[in-house]
Amino acid sequence: MKIIKNYLYNVFYQVFVLLVPLITMPYIARVLGPTGVGINSFTNSNTQYFILIGSIGVSLYGNRQIAYYRDDKAKTSQIFWEVFLMRMITILVALAAFFIFLGIEKTYHEAYMMQVILIIAAAFDISWFFMGFENFKVTVLRNIIVKLISLACIFIFVRDKGDLRLYIAVLSISQLIGNITLFPYLKRYINLPNWRELKIWRHFKPSLVLFVPQIATQVYLILNKTMVGKMVSVESAGFYDNSDKIVKMVLAIVTATGTVMLPRVANTFAKGDHEQVKKYLYQSFDFVSAVSIPMMFGIAAIAPNFATMFFGEAFSSVGPLMMIESLVILFIAWSNVLGIQYLLPTGHNKEFTISVTVGAVVNIILNIPLILWLGTEGAMISTVISEFSVTVYQFYIIKNELELVQMMKDTWKYLLSGGIMFTVVLIMNIESSFNMFQLFVQVIVGMIIYCIILWLTKPNILKYLK
Repeated sequence: MKIIKNYLYNVFYQVFVLLVPLITMPYIARVLGPTGVGINSFTNSNTQYFILIGSIGVSLYGNRQIAYYRDDKAKTSQIFWEVFLMRMITILVALAAFFIFLGIEKTYHEAYMMQVILIIAAAFDISWFFMGFENFKVTVLRNIIVKLISLACIFIFVRDKGDLRLYIAVLSISQLIGNITLFPYLKRYINLPNWRELKIWRHFKPSLVLFVPQIATQVYLILNKTMVGKMVSVESAGFYDNSDKIVKMVLAIVTATGTVMLPRVANTFAKGDHEQVKKYLYQSFDFVSAVSIPMMFGIAAIAPNFATMFFGEAFSSVGPLMMIESLVILFIAWSNVLGIQYLLPTGHNKEFTISVTVGAVVNIILNIPLILWLGTEGAMISTVISEFSVTVYQFYIIKNELELVQMMKDTWKYLLSGGIMFTVVLIMNIESSFNMFQLFVQVIVGMIIYCIILWLTKPNILKYLK
């Protein structure tokens, strides 16, 4: 029941997070224009490199360690303070490196100075601790309040193209305030540590092990935007970013299972119940397949007219990008189950690191020729192939530990249902005038078609729902 409760908390939050950009993105696209959106995307992607370096894998490592030892308050307290202080130091080093970067970089300094607040905010991010305890209510409620406040500030203060700095500041400061508000909740879980016995750097090497896959992952999450901004145009980086945001917002509903299941599987594995770990995995894989496949086909079907309606005529190029990128929804959903929900909590750090490194290498090899040949669409194709390679390698790794046939036996039913849904909705999208009402009708028709065919083919997910 706790797993379901935590998943519902996360899904509720992800749906809320999905709705907020649906309100702000069309407004920001029209107020700031392609150039303003592109500058924010470009400077933010470069800032994320420093946040990544300063965080050194703590989000995954800290979450897992707290899940391992959460039944022992003394150990939990010691681990929290050691990891927190270590991350504070590494963030300060990253902050110093960022200012060195600003001394070299000659453009967009004002935007970068607003983005620097995000690096400071990362030092106070302790959401990993509450995830380790499977207390998602605290982080979800905090994030919702912060999002609502930032939403109001955007509409009140961001009024024209000259407010780009203000827009970035609102996003950055709200993140900082949101992270700080988690600290009062700590007193329920931990005590002050024995300061003399703190061994901060004992966590550095294991964090670094999980830092490597995060670097590799960020290559094809951030590097593509940077390369498009440099090799094509800053406006094209904005097109790429808007497509990525829409797809990743939908995907977040699926990957919420990984956030919930990582600490649960880690705790179950630590107790030696390996059969229960496999049971969790099979059910989770079936669930994400049933949810991600219609999302993938749905986004692809509405994409041709969605971008123009949602962002405005200036962003019509986002539609084809969304159709291409929709494929990653399924690949990331599967790799989230295999990697985040199985390989990491069961100690397969090396295998997980290799899998995402394969994706990064494929991305780097394909990016330059594809961007030179196809522009922004080439970067998107590179992203899709990279995510596909990660998933294929993870399947290869677990083939001798898990029963793949059992895990994927109903996948064809979801693909069949999604394919038929896609065909009908795509025809509706192309042949009808597109507005919010038509979008609503197409979504409802797609859901009905998908559910009817599932009812006819009777996959196991129907038993889980009962």
